[in-house]
Amino acid sequence: MPNRVVESINNDTADHCVDIFVREDGTFGFEEYRRDHEDQRGWFSLQRYHRQSFATRDDALRQARLSVAWMEEQ
Repeated sequence: MPNRVVESINNDTADHCVDIFVREDGTFGFEEYRRDHEDQRGWFSLQRYHRQSFATRDDALRQARLSVAWMEEQ
């Protein structure tokens, strides 16, 4: 069963986003994605954070805000 996204947060220019997700085992995680507006293939994972595990959605979101530079500005 794939991870289920519980929240997706876009930056101001909508070319980066962070997904907060829940795994089948009930743990949470996050990953940063990017896209190029001229490229119609969609979002690409940056493969930076998805292996980290958190007990709650709020813990994952808190770490995402600390880890992803553009999220600090929001």
